[in-house]
Amino acid sequence: MAQARSNHGSGPSQRQLRVGELIRRTLADVLARGDIHDPDLNRMSITVSEVRTSPDLRVATAYVLPLGGEARDEALELLRKNKGELRRTVSKVLTLKFAPELRFQIDDTFDRMDHTRRLLEDDRVRRDLDESDDPAG
Repeated sequence: MAQARSNHGSGPSQRQLRVGELIRRTLADVLARGDIHDPDLNRMSITVSEVRTSPDLRVATAYVLPLGGEARDEALELLRKNKGELRRTVSKVLTLKFAPELRFQIDDTFDRMDHTRRLLEDDRVRRDLDESDDPAG
């Protein structure tokens, strides 16, 4: 009898990664083409940077960012309002047993990178880094 493989703590499986990327591409294409029946959503340019799926593939969280990083709340509201239509569109493209529930979150990767860059440019941090590079120090 084969044991079920535990994925706890080991990161996403290859299948999760593959399905997440297929969902990401599908959502990005649908949003770029303006295929949703919501003119407000179709007017927005939204980047889908990543999609993470739950181990059972029933939930997919899409990390998104509107062009220029502005109107984040509006973008999330419109995506959430249209998630049923987006889910149906994704399920037509993918051949999964279940269409995953779509969840949307703002991708804050660029914000975190900017914050890190600002920290590294701070005079006190630069001084500390320079001191740690000095073998005599």
